[in-house]
Parts: sequence; C-alpha cells; structure tokens
Amino acid sequence: MHHEAFVTATFKNLKPNDVEFRMSRSSPGRYALHEFMKNVYDLKVTDGNGNALDVSRPDPYSWKVNHHDGTIKVSYILFGNMGDGTYSQIDETHAHLNMPATFMYMPNLQNQGIEVTFNVRDDLKWKVATQLKHVDGNTYYAKDLQYFMDSPTEISNYSVRSFDVDGQTINFVLHHNGTEAELDAYFEKVKKIVLQEQKVYGELPSYDYGTYTFLACYVLNASGDGMEHRNSTIITSTTSLANGGMDGNIGTVAHEFFHCWNVERIRPQSLEPFKFDQVNMSGELWFAEGFTSYFDDLSLCRAGLISQEAYIKGLIGTFNYVWNSPGRQFFNPIEMSYQAPFVDAARSVDPVNRVNTFVSYYSYGSMLGLALDLSLRENGLNLDDFMKMMWTRFGKHEQPYTVTDLHNTLNAYAGKDFGDYFFNHYIYKNEMPDMKRLLNNVGVSLTQDQNNVSFGATIVHGIISQNTIMGSSAYKAGLDNGDKIIKIGDTVINDSVDVNSIWNTYQPNDQVPIVFERFGKTQETTVVLQASNVYNLSLFETNNLALDKKKQKMRDAWLQTKK
Repeated sequence: MHHEAFVTATFKNLKPNDVEFRMSRSSPGRYALHEFMKNVYDLKVTDGNGNALDVSRPDPYSWKVNHHDGTIKVSYILFGNMGDGTYSQIDETHAHLNMPATFMYMPNLQNQGIEVTFNVRDDLKWKVATQLKHVDGNTYYAKDLQYFMDSPTEISNYSVRSFDVDGQTINFVLHHNGTEAELDAYFEKVKKIVLQEQKVYGELPSYDYGTYTFLACYVLNASGDGMEHRNSTIITSTTSLANGGMDGNIGTVAHEFFHCWNVERIRPQSLEPFKFDQVNMSGELWFAEGFTSYFDDLSLCRAGLISQEAYIKGLIGTFNYVWNSPGRQFFNPIEMSYQAPFVDAARSVDPVNRVNTFVSYYSYGSMLGLALDLSLRENGLNLDDFMKMMWTRFGKHEQPYTVTDLHNTLNAYAGKDFGDYFFNHYIYKNEMPDMKRLLNNVGVSLTQDQNNVSFGATIVHGIISQNTIMGSSAYKAGLDNGDKIIKIGDTVINDSVDVNSIWNTYQPNDQVPIVFERFGKTQETTVVLQASNVYNLSLFETNNLALDKKKQKMRDAWLQTKK
C-alpha cells in the first residue's frame, strides 16, 4: 500500500574474511548511474543464528562485515514507486521489480547461482512472470549475478498470450485494466512484428529455456518506457489499449524485440561484462540503439501496421532533429554515444546546453541506419543482409564486437571502398550523405519551404523556454533562455497572442525589432530572420510525381512485407 517491499537475502558458505554486500548503482540496458541505494532503509544484518552483526560503511553503496559464522542474512525495506524499465514499483496493482533496483548482492559471489522466492499476494490473484528459470511454486533460479540482474519480474494479475516460432515460445504478458478481446487484437500485431523482425536475421536467437517473454504494463501508475533483456523485455505505458495504446504502444514492442538480436547478442564489447558499481561507456550505441530505432518503425511498415505514407511522415521529426542540430559540429556518432551516462535518464541540477551540443544516439543512429540502408540499396545491397552478417559473425556465437568490427564487416559485405567511405565520413566524422538523392531513388521527395522563416527559440507565455539554437536568428540577436519577450515589431506579447502567427507575417532576411526583459531590465535587439531549415519528406504520389518502375521496385524491396 505504501510502495514498500520487505526483502531478505541470505548469503551462505562465506569465507571467514571480510565480506562486502552492496546495492547496484546501474542497471542492464541503461547507461547512466541511478543510485538505487537511496530507496533502501531499515537494514538489519545477522549471522546464521540470528545474532546481530557489526557492519561498516566504506562508501554510500556498500557494507562490510568483519566477523560472521559463514552465513549472513540481510533484511531491509525497499521503497519503489516507478513502474518503468529501470526502477521498481510496489502497490496494490502489482510488484513490478527491476532486479538491480530491488536486490542487494555480494560482488565476490557473482559467479554463483541465485534462488529467489517471491511471496505473492494471493488475495489479489498475483502470478509471477519472468525470464528466470522456474524451480517450484514461486521460486526461481539464475545461474549467476549477471543473469539475475538482467531478469525483471512482473508480479500481478496479468493475462498472457503465446505462440510458437520454430520450436520456441513467444509469450506476451500484459498487466492492464482492459479486456481479453483487446489483448487478443493487440497480440495479433505483436505476432506480425516478431515474424517480420525474424525475417531480417533469418532466425530467432536460441532463447534460454526456449522462451522469450514480453512483460507489458499498460496501467495509469506506470511510466512510459521500454527496456531490453536477454530473453525478455519490460514495456510500460500509461496509455491503455482502448485509449490509443493499440497503435501508440506497439512501436516500443518493435524496438525492444529487435534488441534480442541487436544489443543482447550482437553485443558491444564495451558492455561486457555489465558493471553494477559504475557505468559502461560505449561508443557503439549509435548502432546498438540507433539502428534498432531505425528498424522499429520500418518493421511496423513491413508488418502492415502502418502505411508507407505514415512511415515516411514518421521520419520527418527525427530527420529534422538530426540534420538541423548544431550538436553534430561538436561530436561524431561515437562521441555522442559516449554522452549516454549524462543523458540516459540521468539527472543533474545544474543547467546544461544539450539542445546545442547533443544529438541522441537513438535518433542519430536511426538516421545513419536510413542513410546506410538507402546507400546499400543504391548498390544492389541492403541493411537487412548487413545485420544478418553481423548476426552470423558476432551475435549467433555471442562474440562481442567493437566499432572496428562494424567497419570491417561493412567492408566485407559492401566492399572496402564503400565501407571505408561510410565510416570515414559519417562515423569517425560528423558529415551526412546526400539524402535527397538517396530518397529520390525510392520515390520519396525531400524538400524545404524556404519562403517561411525560422526564429530559433521557443516562446512559452512570452518567455524563451530553452537555450536558443546556435547560429539561429534568436541566437545571433543575443536572445537567451529566460528572456521575457515584451514586443515583436509592433505587436505586444501576451498570452492571447499566437507568436507563430506573428512570424508568418515576415519574410526571410526581414529585420525585426524585439523588446525583451532580462534580469529585471528592459532591453532591445534586432532579429534578422533566417529562412526556415525545416525539411519535409513525402511519397512521390502525394506530390503528383511519376513513380517509375525502378523506383517502385526499390521502394517495395525496402518497405513491403518480407516473405
């Protein structure tokens, strides 16, 4: 009721020297610190006979015990009220448990097996769903610490649907407040995604215990998220299937399932082994996360869950974000990936300039995936077969890879000249290819309407709400985050004024006087309005452009259902 779980951990057969137990600071699938210790209290430590033991605190995350009888029992209360892929949530609807956020561990026992027993609420008809090996009743087993920490668990009155693919079972566990009929309809979409993504690699991974499990929570008390694991994934949303989730939640399903190949088995060396006391810095996230992001909506299109027109329109926001971001002048995709510890749900209280210095490796990598796919198709190849080569070279046999391995594999697949050019220009540097030509090859128009203007800052209730974009009209005029705009030209700004409609009255290169307030003082500046840099993507047919057979064939090979 009060978001509390009572946890007891028993560590046996310990050597007589000092032992350490600790709480994780990070979680598999996340790339930042989360300091799970902050939600632990009422800690008690005893020996095998129940005698209290003296403990010391060498740091904020761990405890040391000097004298014991070979057994240490640790009990504590865990507060958890974040139902997502990183944290835990305990309430009367479910016990949604991410293992690093829930359980303490002993580093020197990390290679030993772990058993866990869940005391479920029978009165609430709770059941256990997890990728852990079932032992008996509500007891489960992991072969070592890495597997245990990578095994989120949903305990609730959930529903489940299953289907078999090539001798393995795909389970979809759903905790929601909807109907069984809604789940039936949604599961049909899930099955289409699974089968289309399987076509990319030619086979499913060999799942431990022959089972892969989606752990979905679509409830109001959850938080929107998705997190991949070796043989399962956590997918959470506040949107029910009846109120938009039928379409709105399915993209996360596509993204997370693609990860069971790309990330979980086609795995960066930099993530092995996963460290629970610090972050793993990885330069491959543009591929691991970004290429997965490219394939998620592509899979929806191939599965027939969104139209080709909707897929192309869905690219517009990410395309503009990546192409127009000033951050690319500072970091290439590898270096953007290095920023993950500071942005992956990490928090700090000091202001940052991310709007000008950072491009998400999800988005950046997604657009690089698009660029590489279309570049390969221009040469009679495709990204699907490159991913399949990465699978056969690295993923299937679980041999971790590096950026150099990615480069060498592309050389092997597409030729040294092609691979060297792509990596030397777009991965080791921050250039971007001729997307207008590449999109034109598949009958997609890339255009800009430069009759419109761009200001370069967002104004909310008369106040600039974030750092102005480097090089933009507002930036060059000296305007900054927090400035209160009093007047634009002859128009006094108040809540009844639509600022966007004001910009629509101007042309590029118009000089517009701005009156603003900063630190309590009224000031003036002049903005020279730039032409809009917003791109639009659309199918040839929507612009009444002829789509010849060659372009149609290339588009079909790209977007149609894979047989």
